[in-house]
Amino acid sequence: MTAMKCNFQPYGKDFGRGNEPTGRFSNGLIPSDFIAEKLHLKNLLPPYLDPNLKREDLLTGVSFASGSSGYDPLTSKLALVISLSDQLYKFMEYKTKIHDLVGEKKATTIISKSVYILSSGSNDIANNFFSLPFRKLQYNIATYTDFLVSEATKFLQDLYGLGARKIGVLGLPNLGCLPSQRTLRGGFLRTCSDPENQAALLFNKKLTSQIDILGKKFPDAKFVYIDIYSKLLDMVQDPTKYGFEVADKGCCGTGDLEVGVLCNPLTLGTCSNRSNYIFWDSFHPTERAYNIISSEAFDKNFNKFF
Repeated sequence: MTAMKCNFQPYGKDFGRGNEPTGRFSNGLIPSDFIAEKLHLKNLLPPYLDPNLKREDLLTGVSFASGSSGYDPLTSKLALVISLSDQLYKFMEYKTKIHDLVGEKKATTIISKSVYILSSGSNDIANNFFSLPFRKLQYNIATYTDFLVSEATKFLQDLYGLGARKIGVLGLPNLGCLPSQRTLRGGFLRTCSDPENQAALLFNKKLTSQIDILGKKFPDAKFVYIDIYSKLLDMVQDPTKYGFEVADKGCCGTGDLEVGVLCNPLTLGTCSNRSNYIFWDSFHPTERAYNIISSEAFDKNFNKFF
């Protein structure tokens, strides 16, 4: 049983009619929801494992994501969550269901014309490499980011092999400025942790290069790198520019470390003015912050898929 879940209040505080925890690590909507809405597909992107999933949902998009997973298989094992390889297996299962619903020809078209968004790596660096001893016995940050990019590349090639042709890959945000990382590694003043920010930048640089290589290797596909580091950094450094007041703490509890089961109905101190906060818990943004980041990412990158 994993501690990294959020299917309880106060998660979902502003979702739907309010106080509807859905497993989304935020007070409301998350990037996948905003992107699905911008594509005019649906207002919410349902999880593939939702037992109440409808036929039309399979045809218009689902999420295979598992919170706290990573490119590093060890990250998922330590958090007791669904790994990327298992998520890929679920996608294969999904393909079979699509074939059964609409036939092979139409299913192949749906798979190839769909847009795929991959977001991973934050947990690998922040919650695995910098927080636990295991990977530091094998790697330094340079070789660990090489390993992560290698795993990401394998995943992208596997996804291509299953028929995906429009794949967007999110880079890492400024991890050292997440509230939990400020608390753990930012010293008495809780400043942004530079080693984690530099690790994210190093990973992003290597990932960008590898995505360019994949684009040349598979010219019939679109591999698109999506930068989110710059926008979140600007928001954290100048929160009032975006209408925020608090940039260094999450809304839930003290805002210093609460995430997952530590952000629960009994957690004291959760803010009432959520729209003033960039972060909902100590690791994930609020719905409002997610909307800002997602909107810019969509506007800057959507045309690259076509």
